[in-house]
Amino acid sequence: MLTTTDPIDQRFGLARRVTLPGPLKLDSGALLAPVEIAYETYGTLAPDAGNALLVCHALTGDQHLASAHPRTGKPGWWQRMVGPGRPIDTDRFFVVCANVLGSCMGTSGPASTDPATGRPYAMDFPVITIRDMVRAQALLLDHLGVARLAAVVGGSMGGMQALSWAATYPDRVPAAVVIASTARHTAQNIAFHEVGRQAVMADPNWRGGDYYDGDPPAAGLAVARMAAHITYLSEAGLTEKFGRRLQSRERKSFGFDADFQVESYLRHQGLAFTDRFDANSYLYITRAMDYFDLAEEHGGLLANAFRGTGTRFCLVSFDTDWLYPTAESRSIVQALNAAGAPASFVELSSPYGHDAFLLDSPDLDRVIAGFLGAVR
Repeated sequence: MLTTTDPIDQRFGLARRVTLPGPLKLDSGALLAPVEIAYETYGTLAPDAGNALLVCHALTGDQHLASAHPRTGKPGWWQRMVGPGRPIDTDRFFVVCANVLGSCMGTSGPASTDPATGRPYAMDFPVITIRDMVRAQALLLDHLGVARLAAVVGGSMGGMQALSWAATYPDRVPAAVVIASTARHTAQNIAFHEVGRQAVMADPNWRGGDYYDGDPPAAGLAVARMAAHITYLSEAGLTEKFGRRLQSRERKSFGFDADFQVESYLRHQGLAFTDRFDANSYLYITRAMDYFDLAEEHGGLLANAFRGTGTRFCLVSFDTDWLYPTAESRSIVQALNAAGAPASFVELSSPYGHDAFLLDSPDLDRVIAGFLGAVR
């Protein structure tokens, strides 16, 4: 039986959690049931349900798009972008953001209870893919009565989901905005993720993923976050913010203290992350990103993913993003052109690297507002 928790009033939005009976068939062949999905909505759904816009979050993001995070108290991760009169205008759109499958902020994942055992799934949770995340979102939209979106918008891993939406449900997505993303991971992307996974699994507290009754592998997860966070920044940005500045003028002996300011910054990022994220979810989601290869899903040719589509695409990259450099976006645009799909593309200048799409960027605001302004 389908159940929904009472909505919680938040600034500009409603936080909800729904239990869908399923089963959800995954790419691995496994069936997941029930399927819990945590999500937030902003704005009002039109009588014909034609104004729904889905925002897909990145690896360590969540459904708290434009309202305060209940655990950290920090503003929503894209609060500057979503709201009345903002580029994603809630006076016009009914905006939905769902926590992805496999995550730890209310949607089914490794920390969820396995109905067969009454204990957390841990590493018995089935393997998931980006396309599985999209299928779970489609179930949620079915529950909300949304047969067709006005648009789907996503950055980084959210961009992967936006691409997968357009390829998997082309009739439900007339417009897609893909920001700082890629159609597949390179060997270097996979290598960085593997370093993080190994850091988690090397932590004695990981215990094969069965740590929910004890201390979590916080030290390993913090190191994983530190390594990943470096890839989200640019050398110019790090140099401008920290350079080689020491914490103090006194040179310390080698040890566990952070001598350089950049060391202290990374350690803070790592420790803060462990307060809000589950280590097993990190393993599952990074693996899903590594598996993502939209061309492979369509006979080895990326253009095949978009042939015959009626979706209009807007792709955005940043010139200092070395995690998903502009060449990755260009390859998607070339495939869209080969498939005859309408696409616009822009490379924006920013000193902030991959994370630029999350930070103040008037140029990005103008691009998104302009593209969505043409959505009917």
